Amino acid sequence: MEAMLVSACLRGVPCRFDGKHKASPEVEDAVAGRAVVPFCPEVAGGLVTPRRPAELVGGDGYDVLDGTARVVEDTGRDVTAEFLDGARRALAAARNGGCTEALLMPRSPSCGRGAVYDGSFTGRLVPGDGVTAALLQRNGIAVRPAPGV
Repeated sequence: MEAMLVSACLRGVPCRFDGKHKASPEVEDAVAGRAVVPFCPEVAGGLVTPRRPAELVGGDGYDVLDGTARVVEDTGRDVTAEFLDGARRALAAARNGGCTEALLMPRSPSCGRGAVYDGSFTGRLVPGDGVTAALLQRNGIAVRPAPGV
């Protein structure tokens, strides 16, 4: 059975910034028949639940990996180190679990794939990927956003 890394919030774990989860029938259908490795990079990186909302500032997850952008809470607190640590831990979990693919939470500064919030905390989306999504992709793990979320 092929393994897939899945954002823990999509598996019903209340680990989102707002203390909620995002489990859905569409996600269950997407992972049916797969071994699932649930993982929350933000919690693994040392952030608490619930926590302040955070967004990418100055670029996307690839830019954070390259040191030219950062992740900042709505208070201005820089949480880049926590997001990088969580991304590294997610990659290790994916490798340990034999995952070749990841199904991640859309729009998240960690897990977003294809679109992320622009850093203004106004709900505006821009093209890009989150920190964990970028690191996984750089290491050959295919990433796709969860359907129906």
